[in-house]
Amino acid sequence: MRLSEGVSGSRILSLGEYSPTRVVPNEEICARLDSSDEWIRTRSGIVTRRIAGPDETVVDMAQRAGHNAMCAAGLSPEDIDLVIVATSSLPYQTPGAAAEVAHRIGITAPGAMDITAGCAGFCYALSVASDAVRTGNSACALVIGSERPTDMVDPDDRSMAFLFGDGAGAAIVGRSEEPGIGPVVWGSDGSKVEAIAQRPTFAQLRAEVMAGGTAVLPMVRMDGVAVFRWATAEVAKVAARALDAAGVAPHQLGAFVPHQANLRIIESVARALRLPKSVAIARDIVHRGNTSTASIPLALHGMLERREVKSGQPALFVGFGAGLTYAGQVALIP
Repeated sequence: MRLSEGVSGSRILSLGEYSPTRVVPNEEICARLDSSDEWIRTRSGIVTRRIAGPDETVVDMAQRAGHNAMCAAGLSPEDIDLVIVATSSLPYQTPGAAAEVAHRIGITAPGAMDITAGCAGFCYALSVASDAVRTGNSACALVIGSERPTDMVDPDDRSMAFLFGDGAGAAIVGRSEEPGIGPVVWGSDGSKVEAIAQRPTFAQLRAEVMAGGTAVLPMVRMDGVAVFRWATAEVAKVAARALDAAGVAPHQLGAFVPHQANLRIIESVARALRLPKSVAIARDIVHRGNTSTASIPLALHGMLERREVKSGQPALFVGFGAGLTYAGQVALIP
């Protein structure tokens, strides 16, 4: 049996993003919810978020972010042979988004798949793409996190409706003579599957409708207290393990880019890691809200645009979300 010829490393070549045009401040959210700007800021750190319009679907935003990442790397569609879309908010079960996104961009006959791993999805997808490149199964991969979580929550749910924003972030992963993406540290805790879950299920909805009952649209529900406690206790451990796996010390980092779930969680994890002031910390949550799988690439892209970080510095990524799933790795900033 002949094996593919691999390479010693992989790296992120470029980033791309797409942000919906509509900016929604807390005041607009509070007009519907029994809440206040101060309460939302204190609880989550969020001031504004982007909300997608009718022409900004999960696939639309993924296409635009992916195209932008490809152009930033100076590549053409012919250079890409693998497309991975991480999403938890595609409004249908099948087909997945990746093949359609690839077709729209002009990428011909790539490997194409979606990854659903909650808000850890981008880290999962980045690891799969890195391994595909290193083993020779892919020459160049496009990884996209694209989400419209605002479609998946009850707009009258005071505990969740203010949290989320829409958008897409993308990365091109290519070959490298030196390692540019470290080993992934990933895992899950299925005992907490109900902490973030869409209910009722589609099977339950169908049974209710067939029986002549009232249809209740499936919406994502979250036990915010349980998730917050789990994240503040466990995410720092995952991040520390990712640093150890990559052989990188906290003071060597240029950036810490965690999933943008909650500003209090971000600050808690940063303190637990004892990051020095020289490490830039992503706080994209303040102006974008929680964009799920898109949050890490969107946050890093913004940090580069604002010149808060430099190309070639190591960045620590850590994602966590429904499942509960988690993943972390160190990667060099493109």
